[in-house]
Amino acid sequence: MGSLETERTTTGWAARDPSGILSPYTYALRNTGPEDVFIKVTCCGICHTDIHQTKNDLGMSNYPMVPGHEVVGEVVEVGSDVTKFRVGEVVGVGCVVGCCRSCRPCDTDNEQYCLKKIWSYNDVYTDGKPTQGGFAGSMVVDQKFVVKIPDGMNPEQAAPLLCAGVTVYSPLRHFGLMGSGLRGGVLGLGGVGHMGVQIAKAMGHHVTVISSSDKKKVEALEHLGADEYLVSCDTEGMQKAAESLDYIIDTVPVFHPLEPYLALLKLDGKLILTGVINTPLQFVSPMIMLGRKSITGSFIGSMKETEEMLNFCKEKNLSSMIEVVKMDYINTAMERLEKNDVRYRFVVDVAGSKLDL
Repeated sequence: MGSLETERTTTGWAARDPSGILSPYTYALRNTGPEDVFIKVTCCGICHTDIHQTKNDLGMSNYPMVPGHEVVGEVVEVGSDVTKFRVGEVVGVGCVVGCCRSCRPCDTDNEQYCLKKIWSYNDVYTDGKPTQGGFAGSMVVDQKFVVKIPDGMNPEQAAPLLCAGVTVYSPLRHFGLMGSGLRGGVLGLGGVGHMGVQIAKAMGHHVTVISSSDKKKVEALEHLGADEYLVSCDTEGMQKAAESLDYIIDTVPVFHPLEPYLALLKLDGKLILTGVINTPLQFVSPMIMLGRKSITGSFIGSMKETEEMLNFCKEKNLSSMIEVVKMDYINTAMERLEKNDVRYRFVVDVAGSKLDL
C-alpha cells in the first residue's frame, strides 16, 4: 500500500458559475489520514439538488464545484485506523462527509441534522480543503460516511439509493410508518418518488401515486406496483380520495400548493416534505387543525439508516429505474432532468468515461 500522506489529484466535471455548465476540472484531493478511505469512483447518480447547487438556486454556491452525491466506487486504499472497509470492496458515499460528532443529532445517530455537517461538495473540510463530489475519478472520505454496498447489488442500481432511496426510507422509519396495512401517498414520480413507491409497497402499504398528469399512470401501476393513481387536477378523483391516506411523501422540488394534498390525509395524517424548494409554501391553518394533521420534513437519512435501507432493498430485491450515461453527456442529462425527462434517475458511468476531454 502506498503512503496515504502523498497528495493526489483527480479530474472531475465542475461548474464554474451559475450557468451550471460542467466541464473537466483537475484538482488536488485533500490529504488522507488514518480514518480515511480512498475510493475510485465507479458511478454516480444525478439528483435535482445537483441542479440547485450548480445554478446557485439556493444562493450558497462556491465555484469551481464538482457535484454528485450518489457515489459508488471501489476502495483502493484505507488508513491505518480504518476498521470497516477493505481494499477491493464496493462502497457508497451520500450527501454528507463530516459532522461535529458531539452534538445531540450526532450522539443519537442523526448526524445528517448536525449544524456543523460537511456536505459532499460545495463545502469545506476541517483542514480547509474544499469538498468535491462524485462526478470525478476519485474521492477521499472519512470511514464514518462510507457504506458497504451489499454483495451482488449492481453498482449503477445502488447509486440512487444513497440519496433517493434513503430519503424515503428514513421518514417511514422515523415516524413509525413501516408496518403493513398503511395507506400511503407518493406525490411526484421522479427519482425519489419511484423509490418511494417500491419501498412502501415492500413494507406492505397500499400506495397511491399522485401526479400532475396521467403520463406516468401505466408505469406507476404496472411497472412500479402502485395500487392507485391520482391526477391532482382531477377534482372529482381528488374529492373521492379525501381523508384516505395515513401519510404522503411529497417529493416535488418546485413550488406547489399544499392544501389539495392535506385534504387527502386522514386524522393525524402526515405530509412529509422531502423536496428542496427555495420559495415559501402556503396553506390555511384549518386544513391542519380540523384533522390534527402534520406538515413535517425529512432530510436524507443517517448512516445507520442508509445501511439498513441498502440491506432492505437487497432483501426485497428492489432496484432503481435508471438511464446510464457517460460523463460527456452530463450537461444534456442535467437539462433533461430539469425538464423531468428521465425515467427515473440518470447515473453517470464514471469509470467508463473519459474525464479529461
